[in-house]
Amino acid sequence: MKLLLAELIEEDYAALSQRIAEKLFLLPEWFDSKTIGITISTPPEVETARIIERAWLEGKTVTVPKCEPNERKLDFREITDFGQLETVYFGLKEPDPEKTNSIEQEVIDLMVVPGLAFTANGHRLGFGGGYYDRYLPSYMGPKISLAFNQQIISQLPHEPYDISVDKIVTPEGVITCHGS
Repeated sequence: MKLLLAELIEEDYAALSQRIAEKLFLLPEWFDSKTIGITISTPPEVETARIIERAWLEGKTVTVPKCEPNERKLDFREITDFGQLETVYFGLKEPDPEKTNSIEQEVIDLMVVPGLAFTANGHRLGFGGGYYDRYLPSYMGPKISLAFNQQIISQLPHEPYDISVDKIVTPEGVITCHGS
C-alpha cells in the first residue's frame, strides 16, 4: 500500500486531498463538532494541515495526538497554531508538551482516524504502532477516516477487539461503514 500511494504525483496528491477535505466539511459530524482529534499528516497520508486551518477558522478546538511510546498510548493535546509542534521520531510532527495542554477524551466530539488501508465496512490497517487500537475502544464519538481511492480494499484481517470507523471520506464520496 505504501508503494502504491508513493506513486501519487504531487499535483494529484494536493488536488485529491482538497476534494477529500471538501467532502469532510459537508458532513453533519463536522458541523456538529466543537473539538476534533486529528493527526498532522505526512505524505502519503491525506493532507490534514488545511483541515486543521479550516477548523480554527470555524472556531473549533483542534487536538493532535502525542505518542507516549513507553505506555504505547495517545495523549491528545490542543494546538492553536503549527508553532506548537515539535519534530519527533521518523520526522513526525506532534504537540510540544511544553506549549500545549492535554484534552480529555470525552471532550473530543469528532475523531479523524488515520490508516494505511480500509475496507468499506470500516476495518482499518494502521501504521503498526497499535496506538489507535488502544485509544479507540473507550472513545464514544464519531470516527471518520480520510482515504485515497487506492486505500479502499476488499478485505483486511481483523480481530474482535478491532474498532471500525463509522465513515471513510474519499475523493469520490463518503462510505458509511457498518462494521462486521
